Formats: sequence, C-alpha cells, structure tokens
Amino acid sequence: MIALLRRIANMCHKEFLAVMKDPATRAILIVPALVQSMLFGYAATFDLVDAPYVLVDQDRGAAARDFVASLEGGGMFRRVATLAGPQDIARLIETHAAMAAIVIAPDFERRLQAGAASPIQLILDGRNSNTAGAAAGHVAAVTAAFNRQWLEQHGGQAQNLPPAIETRAWYNPNLQTRWNILPGLIAGLSMLQTLLLSALSVAREREQGSFDQLLVTPMSPLEIMAGKALAPVLIGLAQSTIILLVTLLWFGVPMAGSPLTLYAGLALFTVASVGIGLSISAVSLNMQQAMLYTFVLIMPMMLLSGLTTPIRNMPELMQTLTLANPLRFAIDLVQRVYLEGVGLRVVAGDLLPLAIIAAITLPLAAWLFRNRLA
Repeated sequence: MIALLRRIANMCHKEFLAVMKDPATRAILIVPALVQSMLFGYAATFDLVDAPYVLVDQDRGAAARDFVASLEGGGMFRRVATLAGPQDIARLIETHAAMAAIVIAPDFERRLQAGAASPIQLILDGRNSNTAGAAAGHVAAVTAAFNRQWLEQHGGQAQNLPPAIETRAWYNPNLQTRWNILPGLIAGLSMLQTLLLSALSVAREREQGSFDQLLVTPMSPLEIMAGKALAPVLIGLAQSTIILLVTLLWFGVPMAGSPLTLYAGLALFTVASVGIGLSISAVSLNMQQAMLYTFVLIMPMMLLSGLTTPIRNMPELMQTLTLANPLRFAIDLVQRVYLEGVGLRVVAGDLLPLAIIAAITLPLAAWLFRNRLA
C-alpha cells in the first residue's frame, strides 16, 4: 500500500511540475478565477437599480403628484422626460432612452374621490423580460402602498382596507442577484479549469512524446490515472477557495453553512469533473482535440446547471439530461450550504449523484486509457 501511494504521489508531483513550470500557466490558474468572479459579481446581475421612464400626466392633480413622488422616492425610477401626450412614447422606448412609460388619465383624481377604480397605464420595453418584470413588480408595489395611504387619508376605515401582502425573502433578504450567482460560481468557475487541465493531461503526454515513457514505468494504467487526477483535484479546490474568499470578503455575501460540508461536496464534485476530463483526454490524440472537446462540453454543462435559469422551467427532456451533469448537483449543494446553512443529511440528494458520476467516469477513463494502449 505504501509503495502504491508513493507511485501515485510521484505521478501527482510530475503533473504539478508540468502545470507549474511555466509562469504564464501559473498566472492562468489564479488570475482568471479572480477576474471572472469580479465580473460576475458586478456585471452579471438582474437587479433593477436604474429604470429611466417617461411620464404622461394628463391629470396634473395632487393625487397624481403624490403617486409620482412615491414612485420616484425609492431612487429606482428616474424620469427622463415629461410628455404632454402619449404620441412620443414609442420613439423614446425604441431608441432605449426610456425603458418604461407611465400614463395617468385626465380623470385620475376625480375617480379616486368618487371611490371608483382609476387605472394607471404602464408601458414596458419587453426586449429585456427580466428588467421589465422587475419594473412591473415595483410599480405594482408602489401602487398598492399608494392605495392604502389614499384610503387612510380620505376617510377609508382600517377594517375596510384591502389586505396587504408583506414580503420577507429568506436566505437573500434584499433579493440581490449577486447572492444567487456568486455561491454557484464557487463550483462553476473552478470546473472550467479543472476540466481543461485534466483533459490536457494525457493528450499532453502524447503530443510531447513522453507517453511511451509512461508505459515503461512500473505503474498500472489505474495508478497513472489516479496520479493524474489528484493534481487537477487539488488545483480545482484551490480555485474554489479563491472564489469563496472573494464572495465572502470582497462582496460580503455571508456564509451560513459549515466549511467542512461545503468542501466535502466540492471535493466530490471536483473528482467527478476530473473523471470527465480524463475520459476526454484518453480519447484525444492531441491537445487541440482535447481543448475542442472540452469547450464543446462546457457550454451545455453551464446551461444545464441551473445557475442562471431554474431547472424546473426547462422542458422535460432537458431536465432529464441535467441528471448526467455534475455541475447541476454541485451548484445546488453549494447554494444550499452557503445560503441556507444545511448539513450533510440535507444535501445527500446532491452528494449521491456526484458519487455515482465519479464512480462511472474515473473507471471509464482508466478503461479508455487501457483500450488506447491495446
């Protein structure tokens, strides 16, 4: 056993030397993780922070002014134009000068005083459906608050007021996209480098002419694969740690769960990713083929991971395909441990598929390696 572990450790040391001997390669292992986590943290957001709109106030009464003040008081809606009529709305929205238009009817205040419904027209730019939906929800919340305030100030009895919904979001109090995206990137971004490094490992040996030297070493194909797998696993965990520190310390997203639970899931996920990468490497004749196969595979894995779109919203066929994607289970595990603070028992439904994928891909890589030798 000691001799076996020593041989695997020697192979792992060789892989580390092959990766770390080039200063540019060393920088690639660290800098992209930092840069990409910063980019996703600041740029990849669906939060509505600036909504330029145009106002068509045909009533010009006190009630209309109060409603507009309530809308603009939150700092989210920014008026870019006040129009006399609705005829110029299309031009401003088409040119992206405004993303919304609010039209207040001429009899707005009169209908309110008469106790009748007084609708407000909201026109939205639907080319960005996420932003449009967020803007519509915010206007609806402002309108509900304005209705309650109007009834209370103009003779409405408390018992006659319509029921109000008080919203409280668990695990993400301010509903910030950053809180959802960054924990998922702890697994997602590290997978890119891990998959690529493991996919290039055997292909590099073939291209550099050292593949035959491996065959004459006193190591079995399984030991060679184990040694080649260990280095990418450690590098992947190191990159996950970098992204975790950026999420925790730079962006201030608090971690509710146990680091031990988090790293147990990340370790299993990294092993499963390395198994996929080694399988790619075993069937690739050179590094170009390995890189091509890896990049073809990465995009479907990211799209079918549930990072940006919920899996339950996908067609049933796509949901079935996600069962073979280790990133799907890793992102769910990391987000639940990081944001909800759950333990190993709760995330067992994610750990088991990751273990199954690892148990399939690693022996498959060894079999493909032996098959290529034959």
